[in-house]
Amino acid sequence: MAQLYYKYGTMNSGKSFEIIKVAHNYEEQGKQVLIYSPSFSARDGAELVGSRVGFERAAIPVDEHTNLYESVKSHLSTSTGPNKIYCVLIDEAQFLKKHHILELTQVVDELNIPVMAFGLKNDFQNQLFEGSYNLLVQADKIEEIKTICWFCDRKATMVIRFRDGQPVNAGEQIQIGGNEDYKPVCRRCYNQAFREVEPEPETE
Repeated sequence: MAQLYYKYGTMNSGKSFEIIKVAHNYEEQGKQVLIYSPSFSARDGAELVGSRVGFERAAIPVDEHTNLYESVKSHLSTSTGPNKIYCVLIDEAQFLKKHHILELTQVVDELNIPVMAFGLKNDFQNQLFEGSYNLLVQADKIEEIKTICWFCDRKATMVIRFRDGQPVNAGEQIQIGGNEDYKPVCRRCYNQAFREVEPEPETE
């Protein structure tokens, strides 16, 4: 029976690399997969999933108006052979909208195709993203992909956003960036970082 999997981790936990590895394992056995990625989030272009270790794969871009259920159905109609699509893989799933997550449940429940969604859970202010919130509600299985804190050897569970080398806890939730903008940290180092800086003045 197909299931919806949500695999979350902080920055640098290897989520995109895991997608590429899972896709390779399926395809090595001649089993087709579909890979989707939010169109504005890709580090290496709207139609690529790229890992920080240098591997990349083609991906189908997803925007606000994409219907993921209909998209998978359309690929099913053009595929050949039995069990034409064996798995749907989602990169940067935190950026999906609620309707995208509900469409993924349709893929699982009505098309009987497993879906593995990979992404962050909480943002730099420790608020859930829309996609991660709805995946936590809807997923059949939830798994943490672990990595270590940038500043110590504890498990990283949070992310700090930096601006000009200083940690910040105000601003837009979504701001695409890399290692120079975000660091994975444990709770202790997160709290310590903001005890050491003056709070930013409020703006009207």
